[in-house]
Amino acid sequence: MRIYLQQNVYDAALERIRYIFSEFPDVIVNISGGKDSTVIFNLAMIVAEELGRLPLGVMFIDQEAEWSLVIDYVREIMTDPRVCPYWLQIPFRLTNATSVDVPYLYCWDPDKEELWIREKEEISIKENRYGVDRFHDLFKGFINTEFKGKACYLAGVRCEESPGRQLGLMSSIKYKYIPWGKKHGKDHYAFYPLYDWSYKDIWKAIHDHDWAYSRLYDFQYAYGLKINQMRVSSVHHETSLSSLYYMQEVEPDTWDRLTARLQGVATVGQLCEASLCPSQVPYMFSSWREYRDFLLDRLIDDNNIWRTLRRNFDRDDCDYVADVHNAMHVRHINSILTKDIDLSRMGTWRAAHLNYRVKSYAQS
Repeated sequence: MRIYLQQNVYDAALERIRYIFSEFPDVIVNISGGKDSTVIFNLAMIVAEELGRLPLGVMFIDQEAEWSLVIDYVREIMTDPRVCPYWLQIPFRLTNATSVDVPYLYCWDPDKEELWIREKEEISIKENRYGVDRFHDLFKGFINTEFKGKACYLAGVRCEESPGRQLGLMSSIKYKYIPWGKKHGKDHYAFYPLYDWSYKDIWKAIHDHDWAYSRLYDFQYAYGLKINQMRVSSVHHETSLSSLYYMQEVEPDTWDRLTARLQGVATVGQLCEASLCPSQVPYMFSSWREYRDFLLDRLIDDNNIWRTLRRNFDRDDCDYVADVHNAMHVRHINSILTKDIDLSRMGTWRAAHLNYRVKSYAQS
């Protein structure tokens, strides 16, 4: 349930950020190049200038397979003299949803420098000294390595974007009374001052203050994409495959380098939605569940991945009432087809369907 106050979200976010700066000697803004990180960066910059806390630390995990228009915008931020840049162009693994044979892109693979989508930046951090090699683990690894004292991230996470994000905010260890954050280490935290903003609030702030933003959004708007389809990061992630449907038209050079770098990209770009679950159960199967199990056994060769998916599918079959099984099994199928190793699609679905969980396994 939402509780509306007299204060608008813009003023509330500035108040929250001022409090964080008063509590933490080191505050780092985490950006992706997207609209939400645009707003959190600019709000943090306002507060940092007010409090004499410049230069502002800004961290960007470069996934190599990025839009050029996003990198152009990130470069504009990172070369601002008021910014202390932490541009991570380091080797790490990122899930690849375009191929069942190649589950990861090993970003910035030192053995494939000739295939890199672009050269590294002069100002970037190039060595992975953080003890982890997965994207989500890098946030904690970075702050725990670079800052030994009390430190925190500011990031543009909003509850409106997915039920999973809202649930995650409510179920994490907090700093004092603050509900919009989570703990990363002994004295390290991440905070999300924009958690209660809508996408309309985001674009209004950008427009009203004439803030720079990635012009990729302009191309996506002209292309006719819906708001929830406008993603600017991780083009081969299971939640952003649709960006490959039009990349060749917007950035043909990026498309050519990406298809040479990563197996499966060209196939997804050509098949578009046909590469995902069909709209009806194929005639040779009696149910979505049977079709799911067939695909799992035929398409997933890696035993570890197979066991992870099998375990999660079996748990879902027991945990949820029969009324939602068809929709759930379609989600499972898309997880297989996009090799969603981290089950991001299912995490969002589960958070949105909490009321459909059975009270006990005996009822399933």
